[in-house]
Amino acid sequence: MPNLQATKVKELKGNVRGKVLLPSDDGYESARKIWNATIDKHPALIVRCTTKSDVVHAVNFARDNGLLLAVRGGGHNIAGNAMCDDGIVIDLSQMKAARVDPSARRVTIDGGATLADLDAATQAHGLATPVGINSTTGVAGLTLGGGFGWLSRKHGMTVDNLESAEVVTAAGEVVRASATEHPDLFWALRGGGGNFGAVTRFEFRLHPVGPDVLSGLIVYPISEAKSVLQQYREFAAKAPDELTVWALLRKAPPLPFLPERVHGKEIIALALIYAGDPKQGEPLIEPLRKFGTPLGEHVGVQPYVAWQQAFDPLLTPGARNYWKSHNFSALKDGLFDAVTEYVDKLPSPQCEIFFGALGGATTRPAPDSAAYAHRNAQFVMNVHGRWEDSADDERCIGWARDFFNASAPFASGGVYVNFLTADEGDRVRTAYGPNYDRLARVKRTYDPTNLFRVNQNIQPA
Repeated sequence: MPNLQATKVKELKGNVRGKVLLPSDDGYESARKIWNATIDKHPALIVRCTTKSDVVHAVNFARDNGLLLAVRGGGHNIAGNAMCDDGIVIDLSQMKAARVDPSARRVTIDGGATLADLDAATQAHGLATPVGINSTTGVAGLTLGGGFGWLSRKHGMTVDNLESAEVVTAAGEVVRASATEHPDLFWALRGGGGNFGAVTRFEFRLHPVGPDVLSGLIVYPISEAKSVLQQYREFAAKAPDELTVWALLRKAPPLPFLPERVHGKEIIALALIYAGDPKQGEPLIEPLRKFGTPLGEHVGVQPYVAWQQAFDPLLTPGARNYWKSHNFSALKDGLFDAVTEYVDKLPSPQCEIFFGALGGATTRPAPDSAAYAHRNAQFVMNVHGRWEDSADDERCIGWARDFFNASAPFASGGVYVNFLTADEGDRVRTAYGPNYDRLARVKRTYDPTNLFRVNQNIQPA
């Protein structure tokens, strides 16, 4: 923040209710830390907003002083777009309030909330909307990139359930975007990332879910991985929308239902949820137990919020992370050969490869109905490099890139924008697909100078 006068900072502090943190302040170091420890950025100012007027003041301050601007929701983004060097960070993490209208089946929730905040508020009424699978993820970043998880085959992408959003634009104006107000902006927010403003509030449609659901894990030895994946492919093609099964390959954590001899050994796990009456789900999941000789399983009826947090221990903040991702319209045997080859050489105990099952309701909207375009994706694969020590960066990143290249011939060409790392600027057009040019026109309307550019950026047309 070269030459930013103390008087200007003092004026900003006087205008906002939240805290303005400078590098010399207590709390700055912890405030600049985000989920992915490979990101080490030093903003000049972090504004911990507590009201939308705080956000307006911070946006105006960044624009008027020519400062680089980043917006932090949950701070979970793999590319580290919640932070920037030498600029200003609008930190929404103190803004988490949720309001549920159970009779209308609607929730409004602030831009700093996590999936845990959203799930807790909605599940108190036996309601939910499709979000991701890690409860510490921010609602804002997840939604703006499209959003998918355990309920998406039944109820669509997160953006398919968005009713409205309150946005602070680059001009410092607060606008409500919906199907009837600023519909072009509303279209762009549903998959166009953080390119169009700081979203301070979301409103979602809700669906009856749980509070108890049939869910859990069935674990097979890695020696049976190819056969399990082939049977998984056939199973997924016929599964009803209520049933979602993901496949995960990694070294086994010390789960109590697995024999000790398996701990730390490579496995393939099927993670499942049935989003309807558990009794109807029981016979449907039975075939998953016969794909081979299971090492163990932990499947039963449990609270939906517990299943939403089941993977949190594998995804705690503070580790070093690097991802590579492909979309697939079909899973080919050649892909399974590449998967089994690379699971054989996992560079750390925390690395994994997962296939998230989409299909169902996610494929029904037209590709141009919202900014999220990848309606042909039946599966999203994430190659998840994860490790503790910076000395292992090259090895772990190299493994993820090599497997990404080996699996590329079988992919459908698209990519989920929220899984792009900081070094994948060349894939931004691929992430937005055929909607890129329209997004660039909306960008020109709402952010002509590209103030909101710390993201997978769309240049104004």
